[in-house]
Amino acid sequence: MSRDAGRLSLILLFAPFALWIGLLIILPQIGIGYISLREKVGINEYEFGFKNYADFAQAAVYRNTLFRTAWISILVTMLALVLGFPISYYIAKIARERSRAALFLMCLIPLWVSDLVRAYGWIVLLRETGVVSTALVSMGVINEPIEMLYNDVTVIIGLVYTVILFMIVPLVSTMQGMDDSLLEAGFNLGGSRLTVFRRIVVPYAMPGIVAGCIIVFMITAGSYLTPVLLGGKNSSWFTEQIYNQFITRYNWEAGATFGVLLLLFTSLVVWLGLRLTGQSLATTVAKDT
Repeated sequence: MSRDAGRLSLILLFAPFALWIGLLIILPQIGIGYISLREKVGINEYEFGFKNYADFAQAAVYRNTLFRTAWISILVTMLALVLGFPISYYIAKIARERSRAALFLMCLIPLWVSDLVRAYGWIVLLRETGVVSTALVSMGVINEPIEMLYNDVTVIIGLVYTVILFMIVPLVSTMQGMDDSLLEAGFNLGGSRLTVFRRIVVPYAMPGIVAGCIIVFMITAGSYLTPVLLGGKNSSWFTEQIYNQFITRYNWEAGATFGVLLLLFTSLVVWLGLRLTGQSLATTVAKDT
């Protein structure tokens, strides 16, 4: 009886999670994959094949947009790591116990508002008549207002600001488990700050680094609002192409194909990253910290 009750409790505990995974992730992905294999041959007439994927391979503009999205996402990931690592190390190993919660709360503040509000906040700051341009003119740094929006730099800044928290959280969780005696031993054995950082801190934090990079890269590659609003007409982001196919052109077959290709391509990049770092999902995002 107790064994059956335990099994029932386990089933009831994981049932909401299983339903969430099945109904909101697995089934939609299966549906998108099914639609991507349909070839429209007439009004409400379809055949199954890979013509949609062949059309994508022949369209250079879509391929270039996918590759451009990928390399900018990788750049954003690297910038988030470079900026987030010192913050994470300070919170985990230097800050006092009482101040850690306050510092973590400060990192959470941007999540209190939506992506749309944050993007418009950058627009208010960086547009031609915005706060930054007006301040530079008043200080005599520039002679006339300049437009700082609608370029890759602005898009990258907005994306880094949006995703850096998702880099900080796994890094803090990982480095909090590092014993301070490891650092003391490194210094006692004659290691410099750079040597201790390279030989002790980075290897220990590698699971958190990889986990943060995976999360940040996937979020960045799948972002829509920030690249479109901050990049304007100059934004060539792959999710915008997916939106245009679904909503503007009503071409669900092409939109589904683009969605599948984005998922496969980003998964390939993550797999390559894991192979290059010698990590695995079991030791990163699934690590018991």
